[in-house]
This record gives sequence, structure tokens and C-alpha cells, in this order.
Amino acid sequence: MDLQRFQPVPREALAGQEIPRPSTTYWQDAWRRLRRHRLAMLGLTVIVVLILLAIFVPMLSPYSYDQQNLSKAYQPPSAEHWFGTDNLGRDLFVRTMFGARISLAVGFFSSLMAGIIGIIYGAISGYFGGTVDNIMMRIVDVIYGLPTTLYVILLMVVLKPGLKTIFIALAITSWIGMARIVRGQVLSLKEWEFVLAARTLGVPPWKIIWRHLVPNALGPIIVTMTVEVPAAIFTESWLSFLGLGVSAPIASWGSLAADAYQNLRTAPWTLIFPGLFISITMLAFQFLGDGLRDALDPRMRK
Repeated sequence: MDLQRFQPVPREALAGQEIPRPSTTYWQDAWRRLRRHRLAMLGLTVIVVLILLAIFVPMLSPYSYDQQNLSKAYQPPSAEHWFGTDNLGRDLFVRTMFGARISLAVGFFSSLMAGIIGIIYGAISGYFGGTVDNIMMRIVDVIYGLPTTLYVILLMVVLKPGLKTIFIALAITSWIGMARIVRGQVLSLKEWEFVLAARTLGVPPWKIIWRHLVPNALGPIIVTMTVEVPAAIFTESWLSFLGLGVSAPIASWGSLAADAYQNLRTAPWTLIFPGLFISITMLAFQFLGDGLRDALDPRMRK
């Protein structure tokens, strides 16, 4: 071999092959795009602040959420009572923050149930297809066709009205949308080459579902779980407003609004603050969901 025929590559020729910036993973790039989404970061900040307020305000406040003082009934907002008092003289600020515990707990529980049940149900239905898919989707259609209020009323025949009844009702109904979304994603992904290769190698179906299909559908799953939280909070609010929610003296935003509705003209602050927090929370989760939808979309990666 004639070594004279080989020459070192000039440094100028390598300049165009330099990597302009370090490579990032999918999740690192998604977090970078999410941080650039101002409304999403605003929503995330509001959610974190609400969680901290719900945890620490009832613990640190000198007032209790069920502490009654009839001599201070219907006091307007002041330095002593920031949100005023209700018909029994209870501090509305503490009760609103305690209600945030209940409402956020309902929202996160519903999102968790939607994730667990919906992912399992939708993945199995979409992967096996055929008769299995038809039967499972008809069951979904039957459950979806009955309103949540009917489930709550039927559960109240067996159980007492309260938080437990709402949890069970949301666990029955919250996973329907997630199951449909996961099913659609799995139906699309299972025809890709990497799934066909796994089948050829003899990988069991459950490993294909949990190691290949579900991880590749995490983007829509996370967005759906995020949007499910405000939907569950709103559901709990109107159920409590109708008297089907938590029982006194436990407070949620919906029960606070229901108690204040009759005294809207004489004490409007008793309805304004719970309604305001419901609206802010729903907007915050919607902003975060929109940001996650854009951040987790691989087509927007640069």
C-alpha cells in the first residue's frame, strides 16, 4: 500500500461537520419547548401555588375551616378575614383553601384513574382488534351514554352522599376518553416496522404493549391526563352545587358556591371567591395542557 496516496483531511473541511449544539433527548427537548410556552408556564406556576396554598394555609391559619362564630356572620373581606365570612361566621379564606384540597384531590384522582384504567383498556382493545375490539368498544359506548349524574344517584342509593361517592362515580366514567385515545394511538402504532419486528422475534403481546406501544403514545396520554383534572374539578363542583357532593362541614369549591348562591345579593363575596378559584384552576390546567400538547409533538422538534 502506497502511503503517499493518503493525505490528512484539512481542518477547514471538518468545520461543516461540527455539531452546533449538544444533542438532547426527547424529554429534554419537550421541557425546553414547554419553558418557552409562556401561558403553559403561567398555568404550571398557578397550579403549584394553589397546591402549596391548599396544603399550608389550613395548617398555619389561626382559624379552622369548621370554626363557627355567629357574631361574625357575613362580614365582608377585611384585614382580619381576607375573603370575608359565611353565614356561620367561618373564615371563607381558610374554607376556600381547604376546598382546594378536596377539589384538587378529586381532579388528580380522576386523572389517575383515567390513566390506569384507560391506558390498560385502550391498549388491549387497540392491539388485539377484531372481535375483542368491537366488544370492548361497545361496553365503552354503553358507559359513555349514561350521564355521570345517574351514576352518582344510583350510588347514593347504596352509599351516603360524600366524597367517597364522587370518587367511585369518577372512577367509573373518567377513563372513557383516555381509552378511546389510547386505542386510536395503538391502532396506528401497531402497524409500524418496530412492532412487526418485535412480533417476528416472538415477543409476547403484553411486552409489545407496555415496552413499545404505550411509551410511544405517552404524548397524547399526558396531555389527556392533564386536561382530565379540570374536567373532574368542574364535575365535582356542579355535583356539589346540586347537593350530591361532599357533606357539611367539609368544604369544596362546589359546595361553597352552592351555600353562597342563595345569598348572592346580600353577600356576593361568598360566591365570588370560590367561583374565581374554579375558573383560575380550570384555565391554568387548560394552558398547561395546550403547552404540553405542543411540547410533546415530535413534529415541532427543532
